[in-house]
This record gives sequence, structure tokens and C-alpha cells, in this order.
Amino acid sequence: MAISGHSKVSNGPAVLAAALTLALAGCSAGPAPAPAGSATGSASHSPSTTASAAPSASSADGALQPFDQAALEQTFTEAASELRLPGAVMLLRTPGGNLTRTYGVRSVGGSDPVTPVDHVRIGSVTKTWTATVILQLVQEGRIKLDDAVADYRPDVPNGANITIEQLLTMRSGLYNYTTALEVNQVLDADPGKAWTPDELLAVAFRHPPYFAPGEGFRYSNTNTVLLGLIAEALDGKPLAESFRDRLFTPLGLTGSVFPEQTSNAIPSPHPQGYMFGTNVLTLDDRALPEDMQKAAADGTLQPTDQTAMNPSWGWAAGSGISTAEDLAAWAEALGGGKVLGPDLQKLRLESLRPVNADDPGGALYGLGIAKFGNLFGHTGELPGFNTFAGYDPGNKVTLVVWANLAPTPDGRDPATTIARTLIGKIYR
Repeated sequence: MAISGHSKVSNGPAVLAAALTLALAGCSAGPAPAPAGSATGSASHSPSTTASAAPSASSADGALQPFDQAALEQTFTEAASELRLPGAVMLLRTPGGNLTRTYGVRSVGGSDPVTPVDHVRIGSVTKTWTATVILQLVQEGRIKLDDAVADYRPDVPNGANITIEQLLTMRSGLYNYTTALEVNQVLDADPGKAWTPDELLAVAFRHPPYFAPGEGFRYSNTNTVLLGLIAEALDGKPLAESFRDRLFTPLGLTGSVFPEQTSNAIPSPHPQGYMFGTNVLTLDDRALPEDMQKAAADGTLQPTDQTAMNPSWGWAAGSGISTAEDLAAWAEALGGGKVLGPDLQKLRLESLRPVNADDPGGALYGLGIAKFGNLFGHTGELPGFNTFAGYDPGNKVTLVVWANLAPTPDGRDPATTIARTLIGKIYR
């Protein structure tokens, strides 16, 4: 997952961050263009909708467009069709109205429609769970943001000079193991492999750091795997239990799961998740070669089903599972201060800094949280699934989008592409 100019954006495991890059860059710069192209979906891609009216947005709240259900539905459907997605779901809540809409089917060539209650892999949205547990431990006085990582993991290279805060804000400089060729080769050859966190860290520690701690920004899943292990040690229980006890149960997130490392299962109901090409093929360039893009467009190249891939290679950084409703509730809790006390929540939201010091108006990232225009949240992607979840506490806007193809043949992250387009219709 690379957001800085230090590396190429990669597919496969590396896409745990690529979606974030595009969403941050695209959603922070005003209205997005309408989707290009025309509808190409088959009859099986007919969308379904549920919507509920709500009071109009306050006239004092000039940031929002008037709620236009028909326009939003059309935007979503056209974008999903142009991206040639098997299926997608959007959930939007605004002061002017709420809208849930589905598009397409759970499986390529099938007729079973996706639904808002489907479970999907959420990739790097999982990072917000892990970071929140760490921040709750900070709140409880059991760890400090300026503690050295070496105090908890003495095996981390230069760990005496890396702080917990730098892990959370992606400024440690530690190598991102998911960009390693060896990891991508294993995922292609043995997608069911159950990875342990120590195996993942061993890959990372074999590579030199990108920069000295605090001297730059580099999105690295290694940071969050370390945070997951530290959380387990301090909380005295598996990370799945910490998520359950601290986040899922208090917030009523009944559709959210952090699977066992040996499990590749997704709770029912769920769609299949698809990608084109292989992890190694798209490691240095997410877009397929031109001839393969043309074959995908004319249907002679079909995507492969990635649903059974074991997500343990993402672990604390990306193996979570959730639903659209749970993601909406989580985004609202994350951005609205329901999981942290007011002081630490304020610190978290104020921690957002440009990932590129030369572009202060560009992408922002903070303590395990990103910002997309007005929306606080995160994106997530791993082969087969792409998710966007964000909440604007000032305007009371919640937006969730997921898709069961990731990435597209031309390298786009479909859910974040759709979200970016919708944001252009939601805000002035």
C-alpha cells in the first residue's frame, strides 16, 4: 500500500493501500467527474434500491447539495456499469435523505443479486480497528504514543528510535512486506496459505527501511501488524477478542468478523470476489497489459475467483470482514467519537497530516485514520474486494461503497472510484 512517491503502487497484497491513495487524492480536490462511458451491464445487473426521506439539509449547511435521489442512483449505477463490476453496494446517509442501492450479482455469470447484508472482505479498513484498540490502550494508560517500539518488540530494526505514534501514522520507515515479490509469488502459488504475523515481519525485516523514523511518510502494512501484536500482548487476549469486546459488541456490529488465521471462510451471505491477472503480474503496475485489458473488455478474458484466498497475509492490517450497515456504523463511531474519549478523539482527528509535505492540500493521514475531503475513514482493498467507508461529523454524511472486483483491468479501485464520483454529487 503505497501513498508516497517513494514507491510504485502495486496490486495483490500491496493493494491494501492503493485504494487509499486514489481515494485520498481524488476526494480531497473538489467534485469528481461523472463516470465515463455508457452502461454495459447485462440484464442481470439490474439494480435494486431502498431509500428513506429525511428533513432537508439546513440552509446554513452550504457544503451539501440538495438531496437528489434519482441523480445519486444514476451516478452509482452508471459508475458501476462503466467499471464492468459483477456487483456493488452503496449506502449513503445525509441530513437530506438516506439511500441504499445495489448493483449486479454475487458471482460472474450468476443471477443471485448482491444485497446490503452481504459480508465482504474490507482490507485496510481493518487498520482502523487495530489503531483504535491501541488508542484505547493509550487512553487506559497502558501504552504511550511516544513509547519506543523496542519496548514491546525488541526484534524490530531500529525499534529504539521508532515510536508507537510513528507506526500509527505510517512514518516509521519500515519496509512494507506486501510489496515483496516473494509474498506475491506465494499468494499466486498457494493462496490458501495461513501466514503468521512473525512470518510477515520476517519478510519486512529482511529489507532495509525506506527512511529514518519520522523522516517521511510510507504506507506500510508492517506497521499495523506490529500494532496488532502489541495490542495482543497488552490486552492479554487474541486480537479477534479485543475487537469483539472493545468494538463489535459495544457498537452492535453483528456482521463484523476478524477471522482466525487458518480460516479463509466468509460468513453467509456473501458475494464472490474477483480480480484479473495475478499478483506478480500486477506488482509493479496495477493496470493489466493493453492486450489483456482489451480481452477483458470484450469478454475473452475472465477474472479469477479470489474468494477463497486466506487473508492472513493482511492480518491486523487487512483481514477483516464486515457488511455495509456495519461499515456505516463503524465510520460514524470512528469519525464521531464513539470509541474514544473527547481528548484523544480530538488528538486523533487533529493528527491528520499531508502524506507529501510538498502538497499540503493533498492526501491526509493520521493516527490510523484518513480523510477524504470532509469524510474521516479509510479505504480497503485486497484481491477481489474494494471498500470505502467515511463519515463527515460536521455535515452528518456517511458513505459506504463496496465492490466484488478489485482492481479493474485498467488498475482502478472501483469502490473508491464510485465513492469519489458520488462525493462530487453530495457536496457543492
